[in-house]
Amino acid sequence: MPQIKSLSYEMLRNECDPESLKFNDTSELEALEDIIGQERAVKALQFGLKIKTRGYNIFMCGPTGTGKTSYAQNYAKKIAKNARTPDDWCYVYNFNNPNQPSALNLPAGLGRIFKEDMENFIKILQMEISKAFNSEDYEKEKAAIAKEYQSKRSELLEKLNADAEKHGFKVKTTNAGIYFLPVVEGKTISEEEYNQLDERLKHEINEKSNIIQLETMDIIRKIKAIEKEAEERVAEWENKIALFAVGMHINDLKEKYQDYRKVIDFLENVQEDILKNLDDFREEEYSDEQQQLLIPWFKGTEGSPTDKYRVNLIVDNSELEGAPVIVDYNPTFFNLLGKLEYENEFGTMTTDYTMIKPGLFHQANGGYLILQAKDVLSNIQAWEALKRVLRTREITIENMKEQMGLVAVSTLKPEPIPVDIKVILVGSEYLYQTLYEFDEDFKKLFKVKVDFDAEMDRNEENIYKLAKFINSFCKREGTIHFDRTGVAKVVEYSSRLVEDQTKLSTRFNDIVEILCESSAWAEIEGSSLVSDRHVKKAISEKLYRSNKYDQKILESLKDGTIILDTEGEVVGQINGLTILDTGDYSFGKPARITANTFMGESGIINIEREVEMSGTSHSKGVLILSGYIGQKFAQEIPLTLTASLCFEQLYGGVDGDSASSAELYAVLSSLAEVPIKQYIAVTGSVNQKGEIQPIGGATQKIEGFFELCKFRGLNGKHGVIIPYQNIKNLVLNDEVVEAVKKKKFHIYAVKTIDEGIEILTGMKAGKRRKDGTYPPGTINYLVYEKLKKYAQTAAGFYRDDKKGNK
Repeated sequence: MPQIKSLSYEMLRNECDPESLKFNDTSELEALEDIIGQERAVKALQFGLKIKTRGYNIFMCGPTGTGKTSYAQNYAKKIAKNARTPDDWCYVYNFNNPNQPSALNLPAGLGRIFKEDMENFIKILQMEISKAFNSEDYEKEKAAIAKEYQSKRSELLEKLNADAEKHGFKVKTTNAGIYFLPVVEGKTISEEEYNQLDERLKHEINEKSNIIQLETMDIIRKIKAIEKEAEERVAEWENKIALFAVGMHINDLKEKYQDYRKVIDFLENVQEDILKNLDDFREEEYSDEQQQLLIPWFKGTEGSPTDKYRVNLIVDNSELEGAPVIVDYNPTFFNLLGKLEYENEFGTMTTDYTMIKPGLFHQANGGYLILQAKDVLSNIQAWEALKRVLRTREITIENMKEQMGLVAVSTLKPEPIPVDIKVILVGSEYLYQTLYEFDEDFKKLFKVKVDFDAEMDRNEENIYKLAKFINSFCKREGTIHFDRTGVAKVVEYSSRLVEDQTKLSTRFNDIVEILCESSAWAEIEGSSLVSDRHVKKAISEKLYRSNKYDQKILESLKDGTIILDTEGEVVGQINGLTILDTGDYSFGKPARITANTFMGESGIINIEREVEMSGTSHSKGVLILSGYIGQKFAQEIPLTLTASLCFEQLYGGVDGDSASSAELYAVLSSLAEVPIKQYIAVTGSVNQKGEIQPIGGATQKIEGFFELCKFRGLNGKHGVIIPYQNIKNLVLNDEVVEAVKKKKFHIYAVKTIDEGIEILTGMKAGKRRKDGTYPPGTINYLVYEKLKKYAQTAAGFYRDDKKGNK
């Protein structure tokens, strides 16, 4: 009989005693403000957020549902609250290069004030200039200048007349110019009369005409000089008027923003532009008829001359306390960098600096930007844009089509804005490793890895924190609280999620689902508190919603469609345990494994591998069997063995090495010709030395076999063999624990193949003696004798074959 005893029911799960909890229900606790069980990640994040050196951005990785994003956001906000509030940023018109709008920064809150000040200035400007040019003083001075000009002009023309008369000419002034008419015998003559004069007189008149024309040209030059002087005096007067009208307001603004050089430069450019373009500020007066004749859109396209004095405030931190923390789930190229919007004006796309829109980098500048790595990588050019900003430390608003070289667009090129930002990417371990391996920039830009764990130690401190987490959930969602029996069940469920009696899950998304559903069942029942029965109900109902395929396979086992024995003993046949995963639900089910052994040199043939239905891990596990058999039984004889292994009625492929021990038991049974108990199922991998190694999914595998045995009727013999190292991974349900307690079902934990074969056959395995043989009547003795027989027969066959050939 086997020496290995089955496990006691106390070892099958780590029950949480409600009496050990020092509260009656979670309403007595404080809300959880920190994260649980992520000490390594917390330290890394704290370091990453504090270090300001270039390139120390953060990549948070770990399983989904561990609270990475929410913790990053909460902790960043905590630090940001005490940080300096970053500057506001504006774009203004660049008078020197209109295609490159200028960026200027002001302390938080001053940007909005500056924008409002410029809007008010524009209103005052339009009103004051219009008023100034309609004033009596302006008209009087302008009339005085015109009068003076007319007086000087008249003097010059009178002098011209006098000189002309001296030379025998009369001056005639028209809009077309100045004409000189010859005077003969006291009267002016016509062109016909001039032609009738004798040549001598004509010559005299021409000589005098040349003299007077030279004098006339000199006078015309003087008149033009006087006219230019008058225009300059009028312009100078208009400038004085304009400066008087707006200069005081400009000076007030300069004084207000005297500490900001770029603002002062902008205001000086505004003043200079106003004086250059005074005519643009005078409203043209149209008659009613002209108004009707004007094409309505013609005036609209001109725009206001004051538009370029407006301020485009793209970052307004006036209501921000501390540094910004921005979380976004749609980080497209334009959402990250900002963009230029366009308007369609009669088929032409137009834009200006007032249509510059900020991006996430602008909003988070001076603070923290939290993004999902998958979202960034799935958006065209977003990843490259993010890296470029972090490399250059400035935000450049660009046209993506230009970046990709698809089309050259003549557009604005806003001045880049310097950036001081900490980027936190949240993603999976796979994404982190992929980027680290294949993107040379990644390791330079994201030097801090914050690695979240899927599990934490199950100790009193973490259990208490989990209870506080439940309190936070109840307060946040407005649900009823959990009593201590309910909390104890949630603790046990948390251990089941990680399949470890010594650990708790940190996948709080999964825990929250059970909390929600438990609360719902308690409310349906009308309870004032959530107890253990409501948590059990939530777990069972959740399983029921997902276990359709589990039940379908169980039905096939029940009705014999899938052939599997749970009674009797059979040579070379064993029940292995498998795990099936449907995505949201995984479950264990038994599968028949058969082995046939015979003489040959092919070794162990894995039928699944031969037909390409075997994964690499499974194929490796089978190849290990040859190493074990050769090392144990073929030290003194050649190994002349062919064995075929097969998972019966398996059509979807198999992977993993957790069935390798079961396969080896089947081979040993076939060689020893000793039957295996079909009412005991097996899981566990084996190494070449015959040691049993731990596997995953032990709980589901046991429960899957138990379910079938329960349907067929537990007889006290049914059981499962698992690796000894998997005892701590057992978190079995109530039914299995109760059956073990009543000795109706057994769970054996083994360390070696020899221990397992004794349980399965009821015979001693047999230890190797000094002479290399095994004690008669043991499994290993029978196997050795069979292999020795194969070797001798094969040797004799080859000898006889050689003699026959001679």
